[in-house]
Amino acid sequence: MAGTSRQFHHPFEPYEIQSQLMNAVYDCISDGKVGIFESPTGTGKSLSLICSTVSWLRDEQSKLFKNEASLGGDVEEPAWIVEQAQRQRTEMLIRQRTDLEFRLAKIRDKESCQRRQYEKGEPAMKRAKLNQGPKIDEERQFVLDDYESDDENGRSAVERSRDESLSAATLDLMQKLGEPLEPIKGDSDPELPDELKVFFCSRTHSQLTQFVNELRRVKIVRAAWLETEKDSPPENEPQHNVVKHLPLGSRRNLCINPEVVSAGSTAAINERCLDLQQPSTPQEQKCPFLPNKENQALVNEFRDNTLARVRDIEDLATLGKQIGICPYYSARTSIKPSEVVTLPYPLLLQKSAREALGISLKGHIVVIDEAHNLMDAISSIHSIAVTQSQLHRCQTQLRVYLQKFRNKLKGKNRVYVTQAARLIDSVSECLDKLTSEQKVSEALVEASDLMGGKGVDQINLNKLIRYLTDSKLARKVESYVEYTETTRSGSLQPHVDATPALTHVQGFLQTLMNPAAEGRFFFEKGEEVVEDARAVILAGGTMSPMEDYVRYLFAYVAPERLATWSCGHIIPKDNLFVRAMSNAPDGMDLDFSFAKRTSAPLINALGRCLVRLAATVPDGLVVFFPSYAYLDQVSAQWHNVSTGSDSIWASLEKYKAVFKEAKGSSGIEDALTQYSKAIDEGKGGLLLSVVGGKMSEGINFSDKLGRGVIVVGLPFPNIHSAQWKAKLEYIERSTLARGKSGAEGKAAGREFYENACIRAVNQSIGRAIRHRNDFASILLLDRRYSTPRITNKLPGWIKEGLSEEGTTATFSDIFQGLQNFFKQKN
Repeated sequence: MAGTSRQFHHPFEPYEIQSQLMNAVYDCISDGKVGIFESPTGTGKSLSLICSTVSWLRDEQSKLFKNEASLGGDVEEPAWIVEQAQRQRTEMLIRQRTDLEFRLAKIRDKESCQRRQYEKGEPAMKRAKLNQGPKIDEERQFVLDDYESDDENGRSAVERSRDESLSAATLDLMQKLGEPLEPIKGDSDPELPDELKVFFCSRTHSQLTQFVNELRRVKIVRAAWLETEKDSPPENEPQHNVVKHLPLGSRRNLCINPEVVSAGSTAAINERCLDLQQPSTPQEQKCPFLPNKENQALVNEFRDNTLARVRDIEDLATLGKQIGICPYYSARTSIKPSEVVTLPYPLLLQKSAREALGISLKGHIVVIDEAHNLMDAISSIHSIAVTQSQLHRCQTQLRVYLQKFRNKLKGKNRVYVTQAARLIDSVSECLDKLTSEQKVSEALVEASDLMGGKGVDQINLNKLIRYLTDSKLARKVESYVEYTETTRSGSLQPHVDATPALTHVQGFLQTLMNPAAEGRFFFEKGEEVVEDARAVILAGGTMSPMEDYVRYLFAYVAPERLATWSCGHIIPKDNLFVRAMSNAPDGMDLDFSFAKRTSAPLINALGRCLVRLAATVPDGLVVFFPSYAYLDQVSAQWHNVSTGSDSIWASLEKYKAVFKEAKGSSGIEDALTQYSKAIDEGKGGLLLSVVGGKMSEGINFSDKLGRGVIVVGLPFPNIHSAQWKAKLEYIERSTLARGKSGAEGKAAGREFYENACIRAVNQSIGRAIRHRNDFASILLLDRRYSTPRITNKLPGWIKEGLSEEGTTATFSDIFQGLQNFFKQKN
């Protein structure tokens, strides 16, 4: 292999598959490709991604520095003149680049010596009494400001274009995450280098924090220009170089203004922060931590301290308090000189959202971890949901608001508020008519049907949406209604914690502006990311089947630019027992297809099967069902059907403490705690969960917590739902557009449908086996798992475990093999 001699600076001696992954990622970036990488959870994937990408970054920086320092070409001058000119050019470049590096080094040295001098809380020099502003006329705060309309409000064409090009869901996402739609543009140091970067994205804040912890463990080599510099680093500065890392987060994570933070919800925090920046806000009430020209020195101090060490979001908030400057806005000044930027990956999926954050991907590297659900995330970002109850609440609120303030609304305000009410009435009436006349709970509806109400065709939707955004009508209306309701009850609550119903509806209305491009389906999204970035890496523990990513996310990418890679697990083969079980102990076929799975005899056979398995698998056993409804049905029947003198449920409880996952997030932590406690006490635990539920993603059932994982049936999504009808219709139509036949279009739809199911199964399976010395059994209960069509879609390390015997064995054979497996381990 070409990369066998590369130094990846891994903090440990890497396993063979880790070395293979690091070399594959390095080659993918070097070749400027789009790579899809699958490395099972527990194989050190994140650390391997960090070592390979940052090592490439350092190597590339060295090349770029040498090229920049070179005079180039044939210089017709004496050798001593050329040598002197070369030396002067190199020294100039070194000076330009080492100023920041040595400032950071001194900060690290100072922090090491004086770490305990920092106090939590705002520095005294920046403390301000923010809550002593003049009282506001209680009802005046709900009146809309005069609106000059259209292009007369002072915004530039670029600003209007940016806001209008943001999808409704991205606007909503940025609001939830606290990202600014009109960010403050602080002065930046023109001398700072615009470093080559790795943008590392993941789904959640906790996953990004885990990444930061891994990044801290990597000791990377010093940059090329530091190696050339003759001056020695500060006294305590190590010979390795700290990667300049920047975490981007929300106001909720980073705001240090007590008055703003006390607003409560993310939406209220965002609203309060923006209110304090309005020109109409008195100077004494403005946020004292906001960056401006007067406190630019503090912004620069924050930037240098941010980059001096690898910090996470919590560290940035603390740093902002210590320095006395807003970390949320000041962090933007660190983008240019940073080398690794971490952020939630949805914010990278739309160009206008990146521009709002001041991010350019041109020539940089994008790494998307936990990418197995990327297509669902893209679909979600470009989708919006609104309920009839929200529409009805909006109708009621607007009527109450207009009744109170109609005479105070002037000019365009009255026009646009009336138009908003008329449009919402049209949408609500259309949906009410569908549910009452067609007696359906969901259906495909065209935008023209929703906008078929009286006078709606005269509404300029672009101008109306712009008005709703600029005027903050949703917050004004919701706040007034909340105010009237709470004053009647005798308790005044000036801040509204929940997102206003009108905000949800506003996002939905925005999708109507461009339903073909943004509101229909998601597969054309992401092209700008691939075109701008030097290389794009998608990585996950359960990326199989990979065909959908190639076919739908990257259909526009030339085949030679695509690379896929998958590896086995780091555990020895004898640490894994995998079987597909087609029959119950009594010989009944295990067929959990939708038409057959509600059969009482089948549910009873499943229960007796689990009783046998619970008696054999030690410690923790996790069982995944295809849906919450089916889990409820099965558990109810098991309480009533006996296996002799006891019910099936009671028989299960003889061998293990039984826990059941509830729909929604409530009770999850408590169930996991009790499950773990039962295992620690030697009782053993049986956890009944759902594929796609909270337990199937992000929860690690390592060691005793997951000695057995069982998947019951195949969790196919509801093919008759409006959402899946639209998806399959799109796939068939796009297949036909590529010159394929109707039969091929239907086959492509079926393939996509099956792949979505298997990806969910693979994610559930991945909850077991979390490290090299772990061992577990994985049982797939359904005869369809024995068919090549399904087996071939499973991850490579699972297929390796499924021997010929593994897909054709009887229950007795599997049960005997399971007993032998755990006897050997114990």
